[in-house]
Amino acid sequence: MKVYISADIEGIAGICHWDEATIEKPGYDTFREQMTREVVAACEGAISSGATEIIVKDAHDSGRNLDPYELPYPVQLIRGWSGHPYSMVQEINSSFDALVLIGYHSPSGFSTNPLAHTWSPDLHQVLLNGQPISEFHLITMTAAYEGVPVVFVSGDVAVCQLVKAYDPKIETVATIKGIGESVWGIHPEEAIKQIQAGVKRSLKSLAEIQIQPLPKHFQLELEYKHPPEAYKSSFYPGAKLKGEQSAVFETTDWFDVMRAMLFMV
Repeated sequence: MKVYISADIEGIAGICHWDEATIEKPGYDTFREQMTREVVAACEGAISSGATEIIVKDAHDSGRNLDPYELPYPVQLIRGWSGHPYSMVQEINSSFDALVLIGYHSPSGFSTNPLAHTWSPDLHQVLLNGQPISEFHLITMTAAYEGVPVVFVSGDVAVCQLVKAYDPKIETVATIKGIGESVWGIHPEEAIKQIQAGVKRSLKSLAEIQIQPLPKHFQLELEYKHPPEAYKSSFYPGAKLKGEQSAVFETTDWFDVMRAMLFMV
């Protein structure tokens, strides 16, 4: 079994401030370590379910957060950013049996995590076919485009609720609940325990997961906090300005959506 793991930081246990997610800022080392430990737990859960090949993408900010020496052998790690539109799941393809998401978080416009955002803090909201979406949706639909099911997601309470609304059969572990500028979280060790068990359980039940079909048409709307960014993005091929703060792009191919996200954000 071949498993892909994509890891972010804004949904790991205990994190509540941008400093804790930013290299060289106070608290970063603590939460970099927790991010690594949660990924290790996911790897161990996958290995105990029979995974023979595991690829991890460090998918936060610089892409250089995880401690590679802590990952169990023979896990492979993708660090940094290639510039490919698949971004947080760079190199994913139909050869993978499952996708696991660690440390995912609430989308832009949500008050359920102090670090809520979608792709960039400069975006007020990302909508697909008129509905607000999160990084979970973007990555899950990218995996679906390649024929790979998402089986497990850990992160804040709100993103876990979005996951269950998308597909109730996907396993989730909620690590933190945002309350204003604070978070209320489970113990970091409990998060590790639940992630390991949840990944193992989800991969044992892989046959029960069915990939959700993609829509036949996509309307991507990016609502920017700074109006000049919308104006600039409206010059991306196929995009147009909507009002003062939004740029809209339409296509029938999901890859075009991810390519637009690469250049319009």
